Amino acid sequence: MTQTPSTDILTRLESTIASRRASPPESSYVAQLHARGLPVIARKLGEEAVEAAIAALAHDREDLVGEAADVLFHLLVLLDARQIALADVLAELERREGMSGLDEKAARTE
Repeated sequence: MTQTPSTDILTRLESTIASRRASPPESSYVAQLHARGLPVIARKLGEEAVEAAIAALAHDREDLVGEAADVLFHLLVLLDARQIALADVLAELERREGMSGLDEKAARTE
């Protein structure tokens, strides 16, 4: 898969998250999240997603951009905690490319 500049930052962030996972919790937010466990990481992703939705409804572009970045960051932390590579998620998106969202959803429920 060829990476574009937009996915390069996600790949670098994924690598940074992986390297900080084993850091002392007092020196790394990622390590703090990992030390607190998967339920806390998942809850934090949910909180950030809600904040992004609220920013979208408030029509606050700058806030939504920041919250969207928080969602992506916390999603990468969650994927790291479950040992799922970003490349796997990107491959799934690529597999779905060109497929109707309605068709894709129907295929998941069969």
